[in-house]
Amino acid sequence: MKFGIIKERKNPPDRRVVFSPSKLQEFKEKFSEASIVIEASDIRVFSDKAYQNVGLEVTENLSDCDVLFGVKEVPVEALIPGKKYFFFSHTIKKQPYNRKLLKAILEKNIELFDHETIVKENGARLIGFGRYAGIVGAYNGFRAIGLTNDEFNLPKAETLDSQKELIEELNKIEFKNLKILLTGNGKVAYGAKEMLDGMNIKQVSVEKYINDSFDEPVYCLADVLDYNERKDGRILDNQDFYNNADMYKSNFMRFAKVTDFFIAGHFYGDGAPFLFTREDAKSKDFKIKYVADISCDIDGPVASTIKPSTIADPIYGYNPHTELEVDYKDKDAIVVMAVDNLPCELPKDASEGFGEMFLKNVIPAFFNNDKDGVLERSKMTENGKLTKRFSYLQDYIDGKE
Repeated sequence: MKFGIIKERKNPPDRRVVFSPSKLQEFKEKFSEASIVIEASDIRVFSDKAYQNVGLEVTENLSDCDVLFGVKEVPVEALIPGKKYFFFSHTIKKQPYNRKLLKAILEKNIELFDHETIVKENGARLIGFGRYAGIVGAYNGFRAIGLTNDEFNLPKAETLDSQKELIEELNKIEFKNLKILLTGNGKVAYGAKEMLDGMNIKQVSVEKYINDSFDEPVYCLADVLDYNERKDGRILDNQDFYNNADMYKSNFMRFAKVTDFFIAGHFYGDGAPFLFTREDAKSKDFKIKYVADISCDIDGPVASTIKPSTIADPIYGYNPHTELEVDYKDKDAIVVMAVDNLPCELPKDASEGFGEMFLKNVIPAFFNNDKDGVLERSKMTENGKLTKRFSYLQDYIDGKE
């Protein structure tokens, strides 16, 4: 079987890649029967030469490959008919801007495996860039604090080489008695937690965070049942919340009353209560000044996130009284960092981590008859049609939704 690493063609350019040279070398060692080629690219974080140095072929032509690996959406005109493709298609939520892409994939008889659909039997994702979103998001939040107060000026994450360098820059700063709330229990939240721990910021319990004062920076890691409660007062478990989100209401305000800096690393499910609303943000008790919204759900559970920001222009202000965007240095502004493609700022680390997960969880399926069903579950299209698991997208393709 012949595998190809495609050149990323989406704009703005994405320097990430599914496999680093060292991971492809490991791929070859584990599965010697595999043939692997790299499409030449001048934007990839690893140079063509880096792949050639470990004995891999760099080529302009991938037409004889069976399976093609990429990160972002492939432009319609670059799709090669009849191939197996792996990339983030951004179609599984019926995103209107990619309807044409999915239609073209069907017309070209391509088998599409979306990275988001590569899951265990229980639906848990096997691969992703979430950890790196958390790492960069936390760093960018601290950077926003320095820029707002003109107290320090951290370099942009994209100018640094690794998580280690990000932490080194943060450790040059002396932070005052900041109260930091981090929400979530997945890869995003734990990526952000790595940064807080790397800065030796003290973690405290929910009770201490809400009730106590500190003369040093502290953080609290809060899960869904810490900031939501059942309307009937019953105390159950996370699974009950996931299954019956409409039975819950937010009690996030108990955190908002004491928090300076909020890092939103949670996953927000449809139907769940908003963490805080625009009305909540108007309250005189609402104390949050800085928000690093890594989850970045627009006009959703974090009311101050009214638009995504960009790597080039990562910070904006939200005036809770007018509900409008303002300069982030405005005295009444909630300072918002809501970049929606954070892992792009740490392409080397993100690519190496992604490749490690991919080699462990996906590649073996090509050589063991897909004994765990990884490929079968993730396959979205086959023989010019949607697979049964993704048949819900038919109306989307037909333009009825």
